Amino acid sequence: MHGVPEFGHALLKELGAPRSPVIETFAEVRLKNGEGKATVPDGAIVCRRGKTTWSCLVEVKTGRDRLRAEQVAGYLDIARENDIDAVLTISPQITASSAESPVAVDKRKLRRTGLFHFSWWRVLTEAVVQQRYRGISDPDQEWVLRELIHYLSSEASGALGFEDMGEEWVSVRKAGRDGTLRAGNSGARDVAEHWDQFVSALALSLSQELGANVQPHRLRGQDTPGRLEENIKALVGRGELTSTLKVPDAIGPLTVRADLRSQQTLTSVSFDAPQEGTPRGRFGWLMRQLKEAPDDLRLEAVFPNARSTTATTLGEMRSNPRALQYEQDPKRPPRAFVLTISRPMGKKRGRAEGSFVRETSAQVISFYSSLVQDLKPWQAPAPKVHSPQPSETHADDSPSDGPQPPAGRPNQEKPSSPLALPGQAADSEEEAGLRPL
Repeated sequence: MHGVPEFGHALLKELGAPRSPVIETFAEVRLKNGEGKATVPDGAIVCRRGKTTWSCLVEVKTGRDRLRAEQVAGYLDIARENDIDAVLTISPQITASSAESPVAVDKRKLRRTGLFHFSWWRVLTEAVVQQRYRGISDPDQEWVLRELIHYLSSEASGALGFEDMGEEWVSVRKAGRDGTLRAGNSGARDVAEHWDQFVSALALSLSQELGANVQPHRLRGQDTPGRLEENIKALVGRGELTSTLKVPDAIGPLTVRADLRSQQTLTSVSFDAPQEGTPRGRFGWLMRQLKEAPDDLRLEAVFPNARSTTATTLGEMRSNPRALQYEQDPKRPPRAFVLTISRPMGKKRGRAEGSFVRETSAQVISFYSSLVQDLKPWQAPAPKVHSPQPSETHADDSPSDGPQPPAGRPNQEKPSSPLALPGQAADSEEEAGLRPL
């Protein structure tokens, strides 16, 4: 942070730190607690801008070492007693945001002191995005940041990201497949917790690939315990785990669903259908964007004022353009589309080939790169200026005693074909249903 200020400011801005010319950093600072005993946090950060000074203590864990609630609570007390603004923890544990901590502390300790957390995967992601996409102005600083990326990417650093789905994954996966998973199963909570961390790690992985801030979609006002309860309920009731990722400027949100009963992982994107044109024209708009997509891509159409949807595969739609029509009312236009790809679920718990973590991550990134990133939302055509035809006359620009047009059949615009899209004229009289006189 001190050596590469652009990287340091990118991390610290969401903690409320001012953008100071120099980020002051200290290792193993010695502070006294209320009892006069010396305590040595791993580090401290100080940012100064004008008359504003912001500081925080830093506690770091690597490898299998985990943060302890009593230790973090002690640092919050020391920070308050020494007028330090915040405590920052860094560990392999992944949370949805820097405002969420892996440990629970008495909220009364947070009245005057902020508590923030970075996973090492988040630190690595910020370094990759800064170096690869935003750039570093100083060549020496860019080299330092590159070395940090190489170090954090090594298994020997103890700072890797999400490792696996936990010790209970295999047994819970089998129980979900057999339909024997119950609410009292202790493994269900463990898997739900690991799923929440995995989704956050997946969002960070996409951020590294895209250089954009990909975020898991969270319901407003729902905290981590609330999400865990929803995950457990879905896991026990439907045998599935589902989360949504929001990619900036993408056509729609990505949904990742692990179906334990079918042993499939499904990745999908949903987006609005065109708001003009016939049903056939709107389906045609969708098909033109899926020229390179695989035949087993599942297409679903959502209709206004209808509970049921229609669904088919892209291969079937290519051979039968009417496969997505609403059966009860073929003239009813679709309101939205959902595209889904389904693949066999990885069964191993670790990160090796064939594991759930590795296969699901690869599937989501491939789905986005091969399909979603090229989808463009529908946009209404711009209105066009009316161009008068040569046969049109106007009283104010044609003198009454001037030459008059010959008598006979007036010129007419060629009518549009009933099969043509709105605003698109037919190519021939035969298409328009006309016969020569």
